[in-house]
Amino acid sequence: MGEIRDGLARKRIAVCVGSGGVGKTTLAAAIALQRALEGGRVLVCTIDPARRLANALGLETLGNVEAHVPDHKFREAGLAPRGQLFAMMLDVKRTWDDLVARHAPDRTRQDRIYKNRIYQQLSSALAGSQEYMAMEKLYELATERDYDLIVLDTPPTAHALDFLEAPDRILDFLGSDTARILLAPALSAGKLGLKLFHLGSGYVAKTLSRFTGAEVLTDLADFMASFQGMYEGFKNRASAVRALLAQPEVGFVVVSSASPRSVDEALYFHERLHAESMPIAGVIANRVAPDLWPGGGALPEPDELAAALAARGVPDARDLGARLARVLAEHEVLARADAREVELLFRSAPGPHAAIPRLESDVHNLAGLARLAVSL
Repeated sequence: MGEIRDGLARKRIAVCVGSGGVGKTTLAAAIALQRALEGGRVLVCTIDPARRLANALGLETLGNVEAHVPDHKFREAGLAPRGQLFAMMLDVKRTWDDLVARHAPDRTRQDRIYKNRIYQQLSSALAGSQEYMAMEKLYELATERDYDLIVLDTPPTAHALDFLEAPDRILDFLGSDTARILLAPALSAGKLGLKLFHLGSGYVAKTLSRFTGAEVLTDLADFMASFQGMYEGFKNRASAVRALLAQPEVGFVVVSSASPRSVDEALYFHERLHAESMPIAGVIANRVAPDLWPGGGALPEPDELAAALAARGVPDARDLGARLARVLAEHEVLARADAREVELLFRSAPGPHAAIPRLESDVHNLAGLARLAVSL
């Protein structure tokens, strides 16, 4: 794997980060496969709902529990790993439930939180939930399992800071002093069947109920009441996760495509990781258009291509030669543009680098992943 392999050689955790659509899932699997082939006991964890990781590993499905990639799958791909490869796909809702079960003082409080409609939205659809639970699951795996390497494929984010800031936003919501002040009468009541007047006779609470409805405020009040006494446990756990990410045994791999927007986002993320003192193991430029005419010389003219095709008995050589010349010229423009962006990315983000050429087809099995690992 060249420089990237060297950057991850002494790491126990690899976190693949980057914007959506740059191939993080497949590259995370390729990194994990390479270490397993070399003799490591490796787990790759994805948050990808499209289940591409399962397909690439030759598995039918993945769940919230680690699944061992069977030996016969490697044999079918012509591979002979010296180690073991495991894979899983994060179930955000189940991970939230497990976290609540860990911190709830008793089963009654636990069930009360599970049934709350605010919690059901928080644990499945609220922005930031995926990122927060990805970190929670990573901490669990790192502290309770014995893998030589854990590779985390992070959620696609619209903004580079979401991955680092989402846990803080969720914790701010759980520990919102403003909500507690507004809902203080309801919190002190501590009952499930709260009436609207229990939410306070204050002007603000009454005004809010007009817009949100009494049921929403009741659910919110019960949610805040249920989490009383648990917030510190969540906060301490999040702090432990943040501390884990800064450890030398962790390596962030920034993944980008060769598009200007993706490169800008990757550089911004790289800068943020550096500012947060997060260890960066390398930068990958994925799906780069290869230079089909290296050396910078003049491209062949249509007549030259037509003559070469005709000499080999290809029918319609003149028309085909003209089309080939046009396609080659268009591709070279794209390849040179990609090369400029990749050069900017690597120059601005020093460290181990890898440029992965655009493949002719999607990676959908272990053999394809192995070829991709070689490209790394």
